[in-house]
Amino acid sequence: MDSLNLSVAYEPARQRRPQFWRLAMRCAQIAGTVDVAFFALFLALGSPILAWVNVVSVAMYAGAYYALKSHNNKVAVVLIWTEVLTHAALGIILIGWESGFHYYLLMFIPAICVSAGRRWAIYALLALWGYYVALDALMWFIEPLQPIPESALHIVHLFNLSVVFAMFSYLASYYLRMVVSAQQKLRDMATTDPLTGLFNRRHMTYLAQNELARFQRNGHPVGFLLLDIDHFKSINDQYGHEAGDRVLVVVADAIRDALRAQDLVGRWGGEEFLAILPETDAEKARASAERIRTAFLAKDWKEMTGIPLDVTISIGVSELGADDDLSSAVSRADTALYRSKSSGRNRVELETA
Repeated sequence: MDSLNLSVAYEPARQRRPQFWRLAMRCAQIAGTVDVAFFALFLALGSPILAWVNVVSVAMYAGAYYALKSHNNKVAVVLIWTEVLTHAALGIILIGWESGFHYYLLMFIPAICVSAGRRWAIYALLALWGYYVALDALMWFIEPLQPIPESALHIVHLFNLSVVFAMFSYLASYYLRMVVSAQQKLRDMATTDPLTGLFNRRHMTYLAQNELARFQRNGHPVGFLLLDIDHFKSINDQYGHEAGDRVLVVVADAIRDALRAQDLVGRWGGEEFLAILPETDAEKARASAERIRTAFLAKDWKEMTGIPLDVTISIGVSELGADDDLSSAVSRADTALYRSKSSGRNRVELETA
C-alpha cells in the first residue's frame, strides 16, 4: 500500500525518466511485501475484512509491476493510485482515523511534484488534498465500522507510521541521488567535449588560468603542447564526417594515454588539441610530445577507425615564460606547430621565448 510513492500524476511517458519507472517497479515490489505483512497483522488482530483487502492489494501491485515491466506506465499509475486511495479509505472507515492509513496519501505529494508537469501537479495536489480532507471530515460524523481494541489500534498506527517513515526516507534518498546525478551531468556538459570526452576549450582556459596562477606563486615550469591531426580535412572529404569523428575519438584517447594523470588535455577546436603539462620544462614537454607522435606511428589505424590510412600528428611545444599569459604561451606553441606543418608534418617543434 505504501508503494504509493512513485505512482504519479499522469504525464506523457516519453517525458518520464527511465530511472523513475525503475524505482516505481522497486516500490511496487516493496508495497506488495508490506501488504503481505498487513494480511498477517490484521488476521492476528481479528480484522478479516482488512486482511483480505491486502490480498487484493498484493494482486494490484503485482499487476502494476508487470505493467511497468512491459512499459505500460498508464495502467501501472492507475493501479497504484486506485490501490492507495481505496486502501487508505477502507482502513480509515473500518478501524478509524487513528490507524494512520491516511499517512500513505501524503506520500503522493513528492511523487506528484517530481514527476508531473506544473499544471498537472496543481490539479493532482488539489484533488489529493480534497480527498484527504473529505476522509478526515467524514470520520467526524461516523464511528469506525469494524473497530479493533485500542491496544491493537496503537500497533497498527505504529506499523503504518514506521512504514511511511521508511518509504519517505527511501524516496528522499532517491531524489537526492537524482539531483546529484543531474548536477554532475550539467557539470560534464559544461566542461567536456561530447565527442572525445576531453575537456572543452572553455574549461581548458579555466584550468590554464589556474596553472598560470600557480606558476606565478611558485615558479614551477609549465609546458604547452598544441597538437593537430595531419591532413584531417582530406579524411573528412574522402571518408565522410562519421569516419572523421571516429578518428578524433581515437586520437583523443591516444593523446590521453601517452600523457601523465596530472597532465590536462582538451579539444581546442576542430582537429586541434591542447595539452598543459604541470611541472614540465620545455625539453621534458618536447619529450612528451615525441612520445605521443611515436605512439601514433605504432597504432593500427585501419583496425581502430575503419579507414585504410595511417594517421599522424604535428605538435608545437612551448614553455610558460615569466611574462606570459595564456594567449602568448599558446601562440608560441601555435608558431611551433605551424613550423612543424610547413616542414613536412608528423614532427615536433619547440618554440622558445
